[in-house]
Amino acid sequence: MLHSCKRWLGCLALFLWFGAAAAYPAPQSSFLLLDAAQMVAYKAAYTKGGTAEVQQVKTLLSDADKALGRGPYTVISKTKLPPSGDKHDFISQAPYFWPNPDKPDGKPYINKDGLVNPESTALKDQEELGNVCKDAKALGLAYYFSGNEKYAAHAAKLLRTFFLDPATRMNPNLNYGQGVPGSSEGRSYGIIATRNLAEIPDAVALLSGSKSVDAKLVSGLKTWFKDYNTWLLTSKLGVEEGNNKNNHGTFYDVQVVDFALFTGDKALAKKTIETRTIPRITLQLAPDGSQPLELERTRPWNYTTMNLQGWVRLAVLAKKVDIDLWNYTTPDGRSLHKAVAWFQPYLLQEKQMDRQDVVPTSNYTILALYNRASREYPDLDAEKVFAQNTSYARVPWAI
Repeated sequence: MLHSCKRWLGCLALFLWFGAAAAYPAPQSSFLLLDAAQMVAYKAAYTKGGTAEVQQVKTLLSDADKALGRGPYTVISKTKLPPSGDKHDFISQAPYFWPNPDKPDGKPYINKDGLVNPESTALKDQEELGNVCKDAKALGLAYYFSGNEKYAAHAAKLLRTFFLDPATRMNPNLNYGQGVPGSSEGRSYGIIATRNLAEIPDAVALLSGSKSVDAKLVSGLKTWFKDYNTWLLTSKLGVEEGNNKNNHGTFYDVQVVDFALFTGDKALAKKTIETRTIPRITLQLAPDGSQPLELERTRPWNYTTMNLQGWVRLAVLAKKVDIDLWNYTTPDGRSLHKAVAWFQPYLLQEKQMDRQDVVPTSNYTILALYNRASREYPDLDAEKVFAQNTSYARVPWAI
């Protein structure tokens, strides 16, 4: 009888332990792109009723409330199959390629840089991917500031559907990104579409403590990102993208480093910055801080600001492996510091671009980057810049 009782109690203990483990939230995740101290300070100011902080968090919660009614997102809802025949494979069409008027069937398509062919927008995988990144972060921010579980629960649903559930997940590859009708099923340039996946690790960190984001979800996400990083590093298209000299190469590095840090591979992150990122300074940044490869495009303002976003993100990530990219300078004087300062006279409206973008571009990205970089570079006249750009709200989660 005593033996039977002990056995029953042992089974009960195991049941309770496994039940608690299953329900217990995942361990706290660390911010990668976001600054923990800045986020804590902003939340404290919000809690104390700071006028600007209350207004911005109100806007955040409004955005998150809208996100509650969207999704879940998935790449399997498309009607056009990728060449593999597997709907779980991402597919997109090169946006700047148009039918060749000199060919009866228009193929192979020809490039018109900066002009988006509406055909390319009919494929929705890139839109779905962008939406899950955007909404997961919005919901994560709402949960971080409010503690309301409804935001975390929906974020978890979006993440599981897009990355993990066998029926709806995206395969961790980009074999068929930016295909060109008549010449290519997929190109390395398509990998730029996944650059905003770098938002996901920080979204997970914002959701830390939620009962909806358990250890199984976080572990599954890390496995997916590790597999995608392996594809980036070993596939033909991934290797090609890593060798691209312009913004494509920059955002390749951002992804590899960010995903490596998320999955615990600090050695890979450090090696990537040392062997790939630092040499790109000479390739991309002129001694005066300009970006010749981006300035030659038909949308120079768009591409210089976009590429700088990649550099700022890399500088933030590099600190995680004790590399100071913010203050690194080549022997001939090229540096990220100069690249950021190069924009100042344009933001102060003291200079105009030699050539305007063929499609207008907003200043949101460059102002967010200028705000983040001004904390590293006290010599920048940030107050003067933002005095002339009053519509931009300086918040610590925009980078």
